[in-house]
Amino acid sequence: MDQDNKPGLLAVIGPGLLVAATGVGAGDLATASFTGSQLGTAVLWAVVVGAFLKFVMTEGLARWQLATGETLLEGAVHRLGRGVGWLFLPYLFLWSFMVGAALMSACGVTLHAVIPVFDDASQGKVVFGMLSGVVGLGLVLTGGYRLFARVMSVCIGVMFVTVLVTAALVWPSTSEVVRGLVLPTIPDLRDGGLIWTVALMGGIGGTLTILCYGYWIREEGRSGAQSLRLCRIDLGTGYTMTALFGIAMVVIGSTVEIEGGGANLLVALAERLEAPLGAPGKWVFLIGALGAVFSSLLGCWQAVPYLFADVWALVRQRRSVDVLDAATVDTRSLPYRAFQLAIATVPMLGLFFSFREVQKVYAVVGALFIPMLAVVLLILNGRRAWVGDLKNRGLTVAVLLTTLIFFAWIGFATISG
Repeated sequence: MDQDNKPGLLAVIGPGLLVAATGVGAGDLATASFTGSQLGTAVLWAVVVGAFLKFVMTEGLARWQLATGETLLEGAVHRLGRGVGWLFLPYLFLWSFMVGAALMSACGVTLHAVIPVFDDASQGKVVFGMLSGVVGLGLVLTGGYRLFARVMSVCIGVMFVTVLVTAALVWPSTSEVVRGLVLPTIPDLRDGGLIWTVALMGGIGGTLTILCYGYWIREEGRSGAQSLRLCRIDLGTGYTMTALFGIAMVVIGSTVEIEGGGANLLVALAERLEAPLGAPGKWVFLIGALGAVFSSLLGCWQAVPYLFADVWALVRQRRSVDVLDAATVDTRSLPYRAFQLAIATVPMLGLFFSFREVQKVYAVVGALFIPMLAVVLLILNGRRAWVGDLKNRGLTVAVLLTTLIFFAWIGFATISG
């Protein structure tokens, strides 16, 4: 390849950064903070495991798409039947409501911390949360994919630097952090510790938004097995950043005791950080936090409607699943636009519920998607006749099976507890 035609660094890692920026936000910022406050640094291992699992699954999704030309949803409907699509739609509706409420709630809490014009933090959360939803919708409606990608790259840069610097300034003992990374434990196993650990693992790096990666690499024109190396590079970069961000937020959260419904989360964090960082450091942290949650909101508003429009066309037989078309989702179509409007408005009802509980339910609902995705990847990528040389290897199969066993144990422990 001629040197002048080589893609720039941002073009190479761009889709991976979008995955990181979309997954980080309500999942990592709020859930990691709450979990760190509840369980301390003992559950840092869950951040690393969660990020690694998401890397393996997203890489598997990319392999399927590069081998067949189909997104994973198209492949599931094509190979397993339209019933898969009909089963997926109710879950998508539930998840979209929860994620929309969680993201607007997180943006509302963050903006209230930055602009404390309301005496009641819950009122600030509602007003600013609704405003964030509307502003985000306006940006993705008018800017298109390219503007969206540029705004997201700025947001993730700001949040990554500021949160890591903040964590370094409030760093506990290194031995405590290392112990939390290498010794898997779950404090208060029967008293909410298990649920919070699962929520942390589920929130790290996104859940259903993993599927959006396939549409973003289509936007970048990636196809064929030769693009797999680029996908692995950008996903490795994105999930490494996700893991570091999640570790930093657990560390920061472990320094703060969060009380009540949680609407004062970022206020409590910022005030706690003002002592070691000073007033400028406090505001830098808040700006970084705002970049985190708003980038996640933008990512979902832009990408999740892809999923609905794609599945809707398949189950309604508006598009043949036998024809591999790299331009399957029209972002100007009624299904895409209607779902985009719905995800940005209907979940506003969730702003009137406890911020803490909305975040936890959102993360747990999202975590339920992980074993379902593992099963689909084992089936679709398990046949050489479908994916050729990009078939699952032994290590990938082991990781996916371990994921299924782990979540089965989680379910049993939760029910029996």
